Amino acid sequence: MSKTVTTRYDVAEHLRTPEEMAAYLEACLEEADGDAAFIAKALGDIARAKGMAQVAQDAGLCRESLYKALSGERSPDFDTILKVVGALGLKLHAEAPRSSFRGPTSRSRGRTTKRRAA
Repeated sequence: MSKTVTTRYDVAEHLRTPEEMAAYLEACLEEADGDAAFIAKALGDIARAKGMAQVAQDAGLCRESLYKALSGERSPDFDTILKVVGALGLKLHAEAPRSSFRGPTSRSRGRTTKRRAA
C-alpha cells in the first residue's frame, strides 16, 4: 500500500494574472461576511503572488509591517488596505444589490416630510 503524501495548498502560487487576482479578491469580498481580517489575508495572498517586497515598496510600507497587516490575524487600518489595493494595481468598487434599490427619498433630495399621527 502506498502512502498518500500531501502538501500545503498556497493560493498565491495560482494567482498569475491581474484578472485572476481581481477575481480572487472579488470572491473573498463576497464570502467575508464583514470579516476584515479575512479580506486582509486575501490581499496578503495576492501580495505574495505579486512579490511582497515590491508591493511593500509600491504601497510605501515596510515589508515586515505589511506581512503583519496582511497576515489575517488582525484587521489593518483602512488606509493600509487602500495603499495595498493601489500597489497591487486593483480597484475596489461598491455595488448595490438590485432588489435593495428604492429610488431617491425625500431626505436624499434635501427635503424633510412631516408625518401626521393617525
